Amino acid sequence: MNAERLLQHYEQIADAPDAIARLRRFILDLAVRGKLVPQDPTDEPASELLRRIATEKARRIQAGDLRKPREISDGNEIDEPWTIPSNWRWVRLDAVGAIVGGGTPSAADASNFARPGKGVPWLTPADLGGYSDLYISRGSRDLSEGGLKSSSATIMPEGTILFTSRAPIGYVAIAANPISTNQGFKSIVPYVADCSDFIATAMKAFAPQIDAKAPGTTFKEVSGKIVAGIPFPLPPLSEQYRIVAKVDELMALCNALEAARTERETKRDRLAAASLARLNTPDPETFRDDARFALDALPALTTRPNQMKHLRQNILNLAVRGKLVPQDPADEPAEDLLKRIAGKKTERARKSEGRRNGLPDASLRREEELTPDSWTWTQLGAVALSMRYGTSVKCDYGTKGAPVLRIPNVSGGRVSLDDIKFGPLSPSEMEDLSLREGDVLLIRSNGSLEIVGRAAVVTPEAAGMLFAGYLVRLRTDPTEIDPAYIWLALQSSEVRDQIERPIRSAVGLKNVNLTEFGALTFRLPPFAEQHRIVAKVEELMVLCEQLEASLIGADETRKKLLDALLAEALAPLDTEVLREAAE
Repeated sequence: MNAERLLQHYEQIADAPDAIARLRRFILDLAVRGKLVPQDPTDEPASELLRRIATEKARRIQAGDLRKPREISDGNEIDEPWTIPSNWRWVRLDAVGAIVGGGTPSAADASNFARPGKGVPWLTPADLGGYSDLYISRGSRDLSEGGLKSSSATIMPEGTILFTSRAPIGYVAIAANPISTNQGFKSIVPYVADCSDFIATAMKAFAPQIDAKAPGTTFKEVSGKIVAGIPFPLPPLSEQYRIVAKVDELMALCNALEAARTERETKRDRLAAASLARLNTPDPETFRDDARFALDALPALTTRPNQMKHLRQNILNLAVRGKLVPQDPADEPAEDLLKRIAGKKTERARKSEGRRNGLPDASLRREEELTPDSWTWTQLGAVALSMRYGTSVKCDYGTKGAPVLRIPNVSGGRVSLDDIKFGPLSPSEMEDLSLREGDVLLIRSNGSLEIVGRAAVVTPEAAGMLFAGYLVRLRTDPTEIDPAYIWLALQSSEVRDQIERPIRSAVGLKNVNLTEFGALTFRLPPFAEQHRIVAKVEELMVLCEQLEASLIGADETRKKLLDALLAEALAPLDTEVLREAAE
């Protein structure tokens, strides 16, 4: 094992997403390959240990301590997966221990069970879920004597290796006392008790491969025959002790590394959250300094790709609070803009141009929090010239009829023209539902809470197309309202909360109607500032994409370096290959 190379590059690989888990698996892999500790030529070879195992097996069966195992060998030679030291031996797993299943009495009879400590210790796989100790004494329930007799559960001795064979496969523990299990285990009762710890170590190493090869799709399970036939590398007993001690030592080191990494990331996340929280609930006197600190510290605080979603959301929240770009005193106040929109809507209604516009009465529900003087609170219905549902006509793939945009076409703030369907609409419907560049499409109904309210701005390529009934078209005056700003407002936490809160507990389809969309409240800046905000958000989102790509690339580099270092420890790589991976 080339531990020096790992330590040399540890700082580069420590932040790989699965570095600690990989190191744990690697340690176990080395343990069962004979590469974790040096061999001692004075050790009694494994061939002698096998003779002791056979003798002890016969003695325990004759004494009645152990039921004679069922012979389930297929007679084939052992397929040796890798080369082991010369004083080790490949055997089948059932050569070193009896494979024992479990059982469950009828759950309808409460007398079959007892409280922990009041009956026969009994385990289910659920008892090992989240259990971190190696030794276990009992589960959440015991069996009564009657329950034990009425089931196929067997009392197994202290030192038995408990291996879950379904739901899920691969939990490993050692019995701290006589114990039984349900049928979700294929346990190994070692013929020589001193082998327990190494067998448990080996089963932890084998667990991922056993699970990967287990038959079944929705419900995977390995049989006793499969477990019994697992090729097992048996070291001399003295080396088993040294291997187990070294594994314990290295796993403790992994635990310490993981705890240090968790503490480091927790502190970093708290600092990032505190910095961004100051921006989301700003203090006018300290905001400039808070913003400068957050932006300067951004590279150090944002180190994982999964943090980018939170960062993007904070940019949107700042944008719609008037904290992203400076205000210009020469801008026309948003109040004047709203008055002009209201006049245009009145004129449209007088000319009957606003028929079926679906707009609610715009009455504000909130006047709160700091807003720049030139901004105003408003509602979506107050800035819309019209809002309406789409067509309910059944649409199909092909080229007949008019192209109709659906929920899948509303993605990422823009209209996607992939996966278009067509519908047979009348000329009047086509006139009413025809989209214009700058219209905003909103998803009003879906089974997913996150998708309801998702919006997109209609691009020139989508102009003239129609839209389906699960969508709402919001039309504004492009000389008064920047539709891209409306999209930003709809994605902000304030508006998302208004959309999600009333329908969060709804079962099945989540739905927002026209009146509810029209009543959504948000902050409206002057028209010129809307443009500046949209441009700044687009600029910052490009930076976010670059940062995210950089973080993903760094993760991939760490993974490649870790792969190369682990592979080198097992089978030394060409130095040029390793150097390329490190670079």
